[in-house]
Amino acid sequence: MTTTITTLKITAMFLFQLSNHKKQGKECSEEIEAKKIMLTSQFSQSHSLLNLLPIQKPFISGGSANHSSSSAYSPTIFRQHTSTKKSIPTGDRSTSAAGNIKAISIPFITKDTVVVKGVITVQPTISSALAGVSLGGIGDGISDLLGRSFSLELVSNDLDPNGKQKTVQAYARYEALDFDISVYTYKCDFDVPKDFGEIGAVLVQNEYSKKMFFKNIVLNNDVTFTCESWVHSKDDNPDKRIFFTDKSYLPSETPAALKSLRTKDMESLRGNGEGERQSFERIYDYDVYNDLGAPDDDLTLQRPVLGGEERPYPRRCRTGRKMSSKDPLTETRTTLPFYIPADEDFSEIKGVNFGARTLYSLLHGVVPSLDSIVTDKDKGFPLFTSIDLLYNQGVNVPPPENGILTVLPTLIKKAADTTNTVIQFETPEIIDRDTFAWFRDEEFCRQTLAGISPCSIQLVTEWPLTSKLDPEIYGPAESAITKEIVEEEIKGFMTLEEALAQKKLFLLDHHDLLLPYVNKTRKIEGQTLYGSRTLMFLNPNGTLRPLAIELTRPPSDEKPLWKHVYTPAWDATGAWLWKLAKAHVLAHDSGYHQYVGHWLKTHCVTEPYIIATNRQLSQMHPIRRLLLPHFRYTMQINALARLTLVNAMGIIESTFSSEKYCMQISSDAYDKQWRFDHEALPADLISRGLAVEDPTAPHGVKLTIEDYPFANDGLLIFDAIKQWATSYVNHYYPQANLVESDEELQAWWTEIRTVGHGDKKDEPWWPQLKTQDDLIGIVSTIIWVSSGQHSAINFGQYDFGGYFPNKPTIARTKMPNEDPTDEEWQSFIKRPEDVLLKCFPSQIQATKVMAIFDVLSSHSPDEEYIGGNIEAAWEAEPAIKAAFDEFRGRLNELEAIIDSRNTDPNLRNRCGAGVVPYQLLKPYSENGVTGRGVPNSISI
Repeated sequence: MTTTITTLKITAMFLFQLSNHKKQGKECSEEIEAKKIMLTSQFSQSHSLLNLLPIQKPFISGGSANHSSSSAYSPTIFRQHTSTKKSIPTGDRSTSAAGNIKAISIPFITKDTVVVKGVITVQPTISSALAGVSLGGIGDGISDLLGRSFSLELVSNDLDPNGKQKTVQAYARYEALDFDISVYTYKCDFDVPKDFGEIGAVLVQNEYSKKMFFKNIVLNNDVTFTCESWVHSKDDNPDKRIFFTDKSYLPSETPAALKSLRTKDMESLRGNGEGERQSFERIYDYDVYNDLGAPDDDLTLQRPVLGGEERPYPRRCRTGRKMSSKDPLTETRTTLPFYIPADEDFSEIKGVNFGARTLYSLLHGVVPSLDSIVTDKDKGFPLFTSIDLLYNQGVNVPPPENGILTVLPTLIKKAADTTNTVIQFETPEIIDRDTFAWFRDEEFCRQTLAGISPCSIQLVTEWPLTSKLDPEIYGPAESAITKEIVEEEIKGFMTLEEALAQKKLFLLDHHDLLLPYVNKTRKIEGQTLYGSRTLMFLNPNGTLRPLAIELTRPPSDEKPLWKHVYTPAWDATGAWLWKLAKAHVLAHDSGYHQYVGHWLKTHCVTEPYIIATNRQLSQMHPIRRLLLPHFRYTMQINALARLTLVNAMGIIESTFSSEKYCMQISSDAYDKQWRFDHEALPADLISRGLAVEDPTAPHGVKLTIEDYPFANDGLLIFDAIKQWATSYVNHYYPQANLVESDEELQAWWTEIRTVGHGDKKDEPWWPQLKTQDDLIGIVSTIIWVSSGQHSAINFGQYDFGGYFPNKPTIARTKMPNEDPTDEEWQSFIKRPEDVLLKCFPSQIQATKVMAIFDVLSSHSPDEEYIGGNIEAAWEAEPAIKAAFDEFRGRLNELEAIIDSRNTDPNLRNRCGAGVVPYQLLKPYSENGVTGRGVPNSISI
């Protein structure tokens, strides 16, 4: 007690002296520092220190020198705060004099200076804000007591007469916590000379021991710095953070005093390519995908490096972890989330239902619970009614740890007894509307246009269908689907030649991509594979019907070439073989959709754009500010995918066809199929023969299949994006020469082509970047891929794949007529339904995938939709604000247009009895699994 009283007296005396201190310069600073040391010494002897320190400080849990802690994702830290207080001003919280501390570095106010007041808004971490705890130490409390939470230094746009920067400094003091909006406020006063000029930047030093998330810094002279960034502790990095105002500048327009800061800020994000990255860092650098395997755990988990001449691939963010002792080409893995630059980590500042947190919780809670109750990993569902029980009754599992119930309330139900938890799935839309939709041929075809994989279908332009693979290895190149087979199916309509000429034949082609992996995959227990082709015909009413399915097994040392063509049949045996052939094709298309269409062509290809943007475009660059909303959350989701989804025997390998070859197949697809100039929607449609250029058409293209829901709605979104990009680009680049002379922009595009996608750097199809139209095309493509394209192939996964017979992820058994034994054939003849059920995913495979699809298809409550919130920098520029308002207005109009299309009986691919309406590209949605909504970015 005596020690506490003594400390209080010393504190009061010290504060009184500070408030009356008149000394200036070095003498003052030295005296203050000496008194701080004395005070710290006294504090260290007190057991009642916490009574003197401000509470509720926004500290992140865990040491700053480690990678992201798993606690950042753990739901155990989430508790609703029950306080009814609106805010806790410092003076109201403490009985000590500490609550009234003012900034101590305030110079004399004279007629030549003006006081500029600043308010710093800091977002608390989830742990500190919701749990109501203070995690700061003694040093952090002293920083608050001394009014030295942050050091801020304003920088003028103008140089002084000697060519040096003009700056003015102040310290910020902690002010309050607002519970309603969950932010901390700090205040500071700057004595700014009247001839200081326009303020252009602020340098910030964080005096706390932990990194802090700055929302913004607002001055009372209408200057705003929108930060939305972590500021490292000076203990981790002594360099000050640099923030610029919301005004955008091309490099050539940068005020003289800010040029060096502009360069220095970008250089600070690039690193030197050495060492292991730390969680407080904001370093963006490149590496190959050499961390998917885990040979140190088991040599069977060794995986090849993706990226390089042998296996081309986009680059990922470098983490710098040490290399494996078993495979020097493989980077070691951790059980904690992988490093990503601090500004890409939102797990500590987003709500409990944030997508990355929910996904992490699922993978570390639900999936292990499912594994724990299944003793036979190969056991399938004995009856179709057993599948229905997943929705009607659910699965009893041991209660997941870490408070998973709070994170996945729609998936996890409490059981009647406390010893179990029930995983109960919602009935997917596809069977909620029509229980037997998955069984029908017309629905099988309709989903190639309006399902979750609408980018696989292509027009047949040549006959016969021919492989490009080496016939010496894989057998004759010509398809077994002959003219006679086709004309038998379309007789009465037209000849084969007429069908080709009138653009009536369409193809799902998974032949050449899969065939090299067939014999490899078949050596894995519980796996089989074919190369496949599926031919479809466009009916006069605009719908598709299947004509034939070809399945191929290439020759091997043990067996000769085997291929067979299946057609819709009118006898029982033929009909069941047809259903089984469709199951194999659906499994092939599910795999292609997941690790090519979804992972590779949206998540994976976007990461180099993000890295290059942060390395080569300044904070104040207008193109960086245009693209940033479309990059949020993506690197964090991608890092989680590498940790648990696309890694060796992760969710993808363990539940999809091809198992350990899945990512190698995606590398082959990148090598043979991916082209940046085909990623914009109109170019994609043209490349697949689904559209032709037509300047008279509403979107500049005429669709080959007029009722193509993905294309029809997607073109509306793409056009809105391109119009917005056009207004934006032309505002900042009124002349073409400004594009070519922008050194940051040119370095950005060069780095994307030659480093981020360096394995394709010599391809002739890369767009040049010389004019406004070039830039508009490039940024429109990037925005489309990260918003509309990703939404179309992601958010319907549960609606269409949640009932796995509709979209099985794997076909586990070969076709009954492929070299059958007498016993196998008789089993098929006697109980064909059992053969189909055995072909489908096992119980554990199916339930894992259903749980994953549920989370991947969900929108979080704070989802950021395209055209939703305006960025501060856009709002600060009247012309850009007006253009964004137009963009938002066009997107709002799309809602009604899409609703109208979904009720038009003439559009049979999106409207009809039991048909799931196509809503995946409706711009907005409520939270949860809704089958609609287009977020700004790849946020899940």
